Amino acid sequence: MAFTGRQLAMVINLDKCLGCHTCTVACKNLWTNRKGREYMYWNNVESKPGPGYPRNWEGMGGGFDSYGNVQYGTLPTRDDYGRDPDYDYQGGLFEGGGIVDANPQPTWLSNWDEDVGEGTFPNNYYMYIPRLCNHCTNPACLAACPRNAIYKREEDGIVLVDQDRCRGYRYCVRACPYKKVMYNAFTKQSEKCIFCYPRIEKGEPNACAKQCPGRIRQVGFLDDTSADVYKLVVQHQVAMPLHPEYGTGPNVYYIPPFSGASQVDEQGRPLNVDRIPMAFLRSLFGDDVDGVIATLRAERDTVSSGGSSEILELLNSNNRYSL
Repeated sequence: MAFTGRQLAMVINLDKCLGCHTCTVACKNLWTNRKGREYMYWNNVESKPGPGYPRNWEGMGGGFDSYGNVQYGTLPTRDDYGRDPDYDYQGGLFEGGGIVDANPQPTWLSNWDEDVGEGTFPNNYYMYIPRLCNHCTNPACLAACPRNAIYKREEDGIVLVDQDRCRGYRYCVRACPYKKVMYNAFTKQSEKCIFCYPRIEKGEPNACAKQCPGRIRQVGFLDDTSADVYKLVVQHQVAMPLHPEYGTGPNVYYIPPFSGASQVDEQGRPLNVDRIPMAFLRSLFGDDVDGVIATLRAERDTVSSGGSSEILELLNSNNRYSL
């Protein structure tokens, strides 16, 4: 697919993510509070390392092979998304009983593994990573749909599902390597993040970006040289797509975490070893993450020495939306 229109993009600064899930709640209240969408989180915040949502999505396949052919991965099961148990609020809050009224007791829910991570104390580690549809330049969901029900808008590059054409075959769900297309069993159609295009058309940012208390998201067009997004992605090249090896060309970018403390020895003395291993960051963002981390650290050192850094100023800018 040759996309020739403008592309709206988002940059997410992972160093500033609080893991508070305000973005998820904002999205849920606005878009997925209707029948058949109970299990859907178009935006979610995962603890990494961890299985994520849906569970083990990174191993389900999809995307494109080295020849540009779309790959059909496996369909997530309903249990992979997590089945929320019924809650006995009356018994738990007013009668002294248990809150969860489920038999058997749940062993997996969305965010079941939150804050778990890997490693052993005191050198255990984890990070938060918000995820939503990447509105890819080369969407695998679009390439996989036999009904031509998925399209990419020329005016902003937002990827949408035409509900009049969709028949719920779920090839799109299988092909999306990020598993951000979901199936509504009530309507028998596929649904996904719409990048809040009704808000965008009014000049308002996405709800997940607007409501974020950590101010970690910036939104703008990649061809707008005055936009912070352009400067971070194109000019300074410090914002990176998640799993670029999938071949879809994501347009949600991440500033990888670079300010984590060093690992320490038994006496608590720094070992000059990254708390979040570079090998793990490479598994998420590819080999180029080494250069990005080096650039970010150099910019931080420049500021610590009394200098200035446009990159760090951009990451803390009040001019977060250029629509």
